[in-house]
Amino acid sequence: MLEAPRVQGALIALILLNAIVLGLETFPAATARWGGVLRALDQVILAVFVFEIALRLVAHRLAFFRDPWSVFDFVVVGIALMPSSGPFAVLRALRVLRVMRLISLVPSMRRVAGGLIAAIPGLGAVIGIIVVIVYVSAVIATKLFGERFPDWFGTLGESAFTLFQIMTLESWSMGIVRPVMEAFPYAWIFFVSYILISTFTMLNLFIAVVVNAMQAEHAREIEAAQAQDAKAGAAPQQAVHAELCALRDELRALRAVLTQQASVTPKTAQADR
Repeated sequence: MLEAPRVQGALIALILLNAIVLGLETFPAATARWGGVLRALDQVILAVFVFEIALRLVAHRLAFFRDPWSVFDFVVVGIALMPSSGPFAVLRALRVLRVMRLISLVPSMRRVAGGLIAAIPGLGAVIGIIVVIVYVSAVIATKLFGERFPDWFGTLGESAFTLFQIMTLESWSMGIVRPVMEAFPYAWIFFVSYILISTFTMLNLFIAVVVNAMQAEHAREIEAAQAQDAKAGAAPQQAVHAELCALRDELRALRAVLTQQASVTPKTAQADR
């Protein structure tokens, strides 16, 4: 019942409505005029979510906590039930996390999130390589440009932050590189090499790992669906096989009866003569 399309659609509609309510609460004019209504709607929607989680707990019991998405829903709704006053006042802002339940309800969003989680091991290696590249480049930049441009390359930390900004291609040309080139004309060799390695190569590798993980996650979902369909189709096939065996036994018994009757009929005819 809880997995029915209508129920899932109603939950998605409630999540979107809750997102609108939480957004309106950030506007002072809306809060001053409709504050009571917005708070009431928020509490009603929260009560529906709690009731839905309770039904799922009753239906699935301990199996509920074996599903990562069910645990995610449980934590998100549980945060909303914690007191939002005193030292826990920050939790009031975390109510908006309820909107993230869309990820667990919408299959396409769940697939993307699953792919990102599955990509974490591969991303760790890519991130490690990027850190090494940034560290080596930061040491070189501090040695080369730190004396003339202490604000950007004065220390190892400042150089790393500046190179991170360059890696994002944010104001790297007119804001950083061209002023440095006025003092060091050949500085472009260092910066162009760094951008080619860190941005156009490593970040594309980063994206490739994520895409590959998403494709693998999608393939696993297809295999699981096919296995489930095969399992569901096995029962009807077994029933048909059992019925065919029963019909074969009945035909064999009927053939035996007919054979017996055929052997009895000539004897009866001879006796009549």
